[in-house]
Amino acid sequence: MFTGVTADPIGEGFVTSLARPGGNVTGLLLFETSVNGKWLAMLKEIAPRLARAAFVVNPKTAPYYVYHLRAAEAAASSLGIELVFSPIGNTAAEIEGAIESFARVPNGGLVLLPDTNSNLHRDLIIALAARYRLPAVYSDCFFVAAGGLMCYSTNRFDQFRQAASYIDRILRGAKPADLPVQAPTKYETVVNLKTAKALGLTVPPGLLVAADEVIE
Repeated sequence: MFTGVTADPIGEGFVTSLARPGGNVTGLLLFETSVNGKWLAMLKEIAPRLARAAFVVNPKTAPYYVYHLRAAEAAASSLGIELVFSPIGNTAAEIEGAIESFARVPNGGLVLLPDTNSNLHRDLIIALAARYRLPAVYSDCFFVAAGGLMCYSTNRFDQFRQAASYIDRILRGAKPADLPVQAPTKYETVVNLKTAKALGLTVPPGLLVAADEVIE
């Protein structure tokens, strides 16, 4: 039983299909590919002049990024956004270099993929986004609590409740091979108004209404 798989469980060899996993493993996806379009749309909504979006990830700590990158490229094209793949390393200097380089061209924003390396350096990334006045959307909401602009993320508590239900069914005799891999059913949006103000951004009413939490 798995939870928190951020990309392609078929490509990663966990299951043979989502509907019929086969073998002895099933579980829950952390994100569907459609979430990439949501991240980009949120950036465009809060920063209408946005023309470029950096897809920030460390390929070594998040090798599944390719799965998200393909979906993000399609979404970016439909929104009129140039998607810029911006790989970062695991040192502060490498992260700062990548974001500083991207920020040289105006009207940009950041998309932070789920990545343990970004989590580790979240304070630095938030500070760089503020320094270069880059609106950023994060895949984990603790970034927003730490001063990041906004997030759209799977509700982890809801996912663990779903996992408990699956575990109960398995303990009662259900075969994992017969239990489809489930997509997330509940997402959460958090917006930091203080950060938006510091960036000179006005949060649209629609985004405020959609937010599950607004940090003032």
